[in-house]
Amino acid sequence: MKTAVYSGTFDPPTLGHLDIIARAGKVFDRLIVGIFSNSAKSPLFTRDERLAMLRRETAGYDGDIEVQACDGLIVDFCSGVGATIIVRGLRNATDMDYEGQMAGMNHMLDDRIDTVFLLADPALQPIASSLVKDVARSGGDISRFVSAGVAADVAAKLGA
Repeated sequence: MKTAVYSGTFDPPTLGHLDIIARAGKVFDRLIVGIFSNSAKSPLFTRDERLAMLRRETAGYDGDIEVQACDGLIVDFCSGVGATIIVRGLRNATDMDYEGQMAGMNHMLDDRIDTVFLLADPALQPIASSLVKDVARSGGDISRFVSAGVAADVAAKLGA
């Protein structure tokens, strides 16, 4: 049984994230979506709120998909859940440079773990959580970038 982990901060989860989750859920026997905290970022949503959003958004997806909170190194989390694959989505060449470096470091930390890259759907490539938050904070319409449920969550959080 092939178990993979797709990790991120998902603040908020975008249509790009959901596309990668749906596609990876069909490829691997078990997909764990790991929600990490990132000290370099100031999240709009708490980790518990992001967990609830992703659980709601992925309910009914094909495949064995779980959403869990994560801390520490991704390779340690993978080992703890029996995963041998890290899934990463790529939007552009900049993502490839960064993610390729991370994949190399992760493999050096634990050579039992490999990284698989899924290219973002071309229509979703410009979407980034940070940009979605910027648009929402400025009063813009984010409905083309996130699900209706996440758009409502963002509006509620921002008091719109």
